[in-house]
Amino acid sequence: MALKDFIRKSTPGFILDWNRRRKKKRRNAQLMKQKSDAKAITTQDLVDDLKSIGIQTGDTVLVHSSLSKIGYLEDGPKTFVDALLQVVGENGNILMPTSPNAVYQLNYIRNTPFFDVKNSPSKTGKITEYFRTLPGAVRSIHPTEPVSAFGPRAKYFTEDHFGQITPYNENSPFYRVSAENGKILYVGVTLDNAGTNLHTLEDAVDFKFPIYYQEIFDFKVIDEKGEEHLIKTKVHDPEWSKKRKCDELIPMFEEAGVMKKVKIGQAPTLIVDAAGFFTVMKEQYKKNGVTMYTPKGS
Repeated sequence: MALKDFIRKSTPGFILDWNRRRKKKRRNAQLMKQKSDAKAITTQDLVDDLKSIGIQTGDTVLVHSSLSKIGYLEDGPKTFVDALLQVVGENGNILMPTSPNAVYQLNYIRNTPFFDVKNSPSKTGKITEYFRTLPGAVRSIHPTEPVSAFGPRAKYFTEDHFGQITPYNENSPFYRVSAENGKILYVGVTLDNAGTNLHTLEDAVDFKFPIYYQEIFDFKVIDEKGEEHLIKTKVHDPEWSKKRKCDELIPMFEEAGVMKKVKIGQAPTLIVDAAGFFTVMKEQYKKNGVTMYTPKGS
């Protein structure tokens, strides 16, 4: 077990919450200083950064992000989203996870009466909530892991997510980004807190661990027309979720040449070849039993 995992598991929850609040307060103070010092990051600054790390016109990019880690942005989330759209151009596609859930899936599904694709806010950061409400953005109808997309193929990436019993299978936006040779950006976040695409392996093979909770839930979703549907969905077993060691997989992906460490604004960033990422996961699982639960192999 990594030292940070040991500390996380052995430290009382109220102390972890206090430490998160302390870090957030300190980061907000740093951002306000940048604002007062007239050091705002502009759209053009981010355009330059995105181009320098290899994002190109026509790309399909799935983006995980932390607004505060990027630095003080001139127009907040709009600055970042505008830069992405400018770089990929009118033929490119941007996707962002817009999950309404910030807790374990089991807790969410038991305590939430419904998912409304138009009105349930994203809990995956301010950038994603801004992006979700962008005119022309399309959001997939899945209760636990919806994805919003913008671009000429937004409908393709999102339309078949509806009614899927698991959110990461071949009909999901996560899988289709890999199938379409897209890229994944982890801007100011890592696999530990945004490793959703790691789950595509679990739905693509006869996975050896019982990571889904045994009960299948009936859950109400409301589509963009306001019509209600009752769908069935599985959720992750929180006891298995606690066993994840996602960041320990980063060296494997780097060595395989499908992930690089770069920077956007002030944010440490991972840029990933989505197809290569998926291929490496499958190969390493079959050969060595590597998973997010067993990053060193069986």
